Amino acid sequence: MKKIPNNKAWFLVLPVFLLVAFSAIVPIMTVVNYSVQDIFDQNTAYFVGAEWYREMLRSPRLLDSLLRQFSYSFSVLLIEIPLGIAVALMMPAKGRMASVSLILVAIPLLIPWNVVGTIWQTFSRADIGLFGWSLNAIGIDYNYASNAGDAWFTVLLMDVWHWTSLIALLCYSGLRAIPEAFYQAARIDRASSWAIFRFIQLPRLKSVLVIGVLLRFMDSFMIYTEPFVLTGGGPGNSTTFLSQALTKMAIGQFDIGPAAAFSLIYYLIVLLVCYLFFTIINLQDKAK
Repeated sequence: MKKIPNNKAWFLVLPVFLLVAFSAIVPIMTVVNYSVQDIFDQNTAYFVGAEWYREMLRSPRLLDSLLRQFSYSFSVLLIEIPLGIAVALMMPAKGRMASVSLILVAIPLLIPWNVVGTIWQTFSRADIGLFGWSLNAIGIDYNYASNAGDAWFTVLLMDVWHWTSLIALLCYSGLRAIPEAFYQAARIDRASSWAIFRFIQLPRLKSVLVIGVLLRFMDSFMIYTEPFVLTGGGPGNSTTFLSQALTKMAIGQFDIGPAAAFSLIYYLIVLLVCYLFFTIINLQDKAK
């Protein structure tokens, strides 16, 4: 006799689903409404259609911020993914030191984002900061407040320090989930450490790395607090990313209509990149 599945449990989840959907749809529809209007004050607005979208897509501000954002996000991934894997491989697998290493690696993740920016703002100062003063002491002309290259390097280094721990912890959990039988077979075959990593560990980490790459891309693509506290988007616009440009437009200039169109374009870019990423991964899986 064929068993009929009981899906009544879904009714228990339905209220939460409706609440989350409502809390997400209402703000988005509000932004959509603002993006097609020219708003002068609380009671004065004129319908302009897609004018703000056309203006934003032709705006040098958006294009420059977008290029800067993609450069930053891909730089973060290129550094943090290999570094996180390397840290996870070096962490002890068992014993008391495994617990100690997990605690130490997780410490940066426990620090609030605004505090991270404040820490690095002090740490990187050329006059009193240990990092900035040390670089200048050995003959490197470093000043993140006035040099665009130094500011970019400092923001990138701050992100690597803050978020590499996430990749390391994800990879560590993936490594601990690999059955011991795989390692025993590798020892019998006298496989080298590189062969074990290439053919056993790395394939088993694929699903974990997909999650890690996606999380880090979305986080880095929406970064705001750390560079805002550290550099304020400067010097010039060298560290002004999309979120900061959007905030300046919406709050600093009170251009609500263009800012709403900007935010929706921003939102669609994130969705598009995530969709392309998942599509590529699925195509690779099917090809195998």
